Amino acid sequence: MLRRFINPILFFPICLLINSPKAILSETINNIEEVIQEKRNQIFVNYSEIERIVLKNNQELKALENLVYSSTFNLSSKIAKRYPSLDLQASGLPKYIAGKNFSSATSTTKTSQFSLNPSLNIKLDLIDPIRGSEIKIARDNYAVAKNNYEIKKKDLIQDAKSRYHKLQKSYQDIKNKKLSLDLSMISLKDAQSKFDAGIGTKFEVLEADAQLSRDKQSLNEKKIQHQINKIELKEILNIKGDFTFDLNQKLIGFWNHKLNKNINEGLVNSLSLKNINLKKSIKQNQANNYLNAYKPNIYISNTFTSSFSKGDSGVVQIDSSKSGSSYTNTVSLNLGWNIFDGGQNKKLYKSSKADSKSEDYSYKNLENILKTNINKAYLNLKLNEEKILSSMKEISSTKESLRLARLRYDVGISTLKDVLIRQKELSDANSKNINAIYNFNLNLDELERLTYLEISNICNESNSFLKNDIQTICSI
Repeated sequence: MLRRFINPILFFPICLLINSPKAILSETINNIEEVIQEKRNQIFVNYSEIERIVLKNNQELKALENLVYSSTFNLSSKIAKRYPSLDLQASGLPKYIAGKNFSSATSTTKTSQFSLNPSLNIKLDLIDPIRGSEIKIARDNYAVAKNNYEIKKKDLIQDAKSRYHKLQKSYQDIKNKKLSLDLSMISLKDAQSKFDAGIGTKFEVLEADAQLSRDKQSLNEKKIQHQINKIELKEILNIKGDFTFDLNQKLIGFWNHKLNKNINEGLVNSLSLKNINLKKSIKQNQANNYLNAYKPNIYISNTFTSSFSKGDSGVVQIDSSKSGSSYTNTVSLNLGWNIFDGGQNKKLYKSSKADSKSEDYSYKNLENILKTNINKAYLNLKLNEEKILSSMKEISSTKESLRLARLRYDVGISTLKDVLIRQKELSDANSKNINAIYNFNLNLDELERLTYLEISNICNESNSFLKNDIQTICSI
């Protein structure tokens, strides 16, 4: 009996040991499947899809869209003033009157009566001096609201594209810092090997170790910045959950438009300049409204009134079955004229005219700002085009310099300091190229936003900044 009782207890830990690896393996497989499923559910954000995602998801844009709807309804309400209005009024639904009138000279009279007095009035403005200006103001406000929506839409799309470029740049910065870190590890390993062999110095080991520490710190900073950039892009695109993106940093296109065309198209198509003209028109119409307030308002009205009653009023003996009715219909041509108001509307007219005049200066100021921004974006584009080419050459030369410096160090005719300097030069050259491509793409997006012209996928050699160079931006 004791043997039967002991055996299961002894074998229980053995069963656990046998089943534990299976349980761990099952749990690991489940975790791997969850990670794979999570990656499958991630959204892939491509540069070409940014506009569609912004229009679909951005909440700020949807708020402006509702403002456009609001302006539409406001315009419709002003246009509705062209049509007749219909008013219905009723004095009591119904009204009951009860009372008694006592007099010593006459008999006492009583009142007990139900009555209903509906009135229907139709009014049509023949001449309304203010109505035309109000419709124009509402129409201009609607156009301003639509332009504001388009301006905000384009600004958000440009901002989202800028954040996308920044995210790609930060990923390339991480790759560059990883390369520097790998080179520093090789340098530290070489310095330690030489020191162990007795042909190196402790100073070189410390110097290589210090460079490795700096590269590690720099890599961590780039990783944190990359996460911040990803959060910022996620915020403007309003994406739920994680997402992936195109890791390759490349030129998004080419700009084949001359500077004069950029400026002319930018000024002609600028919605901000159009809004200034619309605001000027609004203020002019407001000024006209103040003067039109002195003009007569002529309208036709048709008033139909009726009365229904049951019971008696002001009689000695009330007859509750007595009833009566009456109606009248009045058609009239009416005039309303504000002849004098102490000069209030004239002062308001002068105020609105002064506000309207101020829009001319705002227009010229914004026009100068747009010209400056287009010029700066165009020249910076050409400058970054040159930087891309020069940085590519610098990368090629610094790679070779680093290779030769490391060979010289290996044979003992150079120092580790020279290797580390060439290593830093290569990292700086890569960083220059990354920044140049990033800024070039930003300039393309900015020019597209300012001029409303399109970025081309085909490079025009005649527009290349470095025309006499063997290598141009078109050959990248």
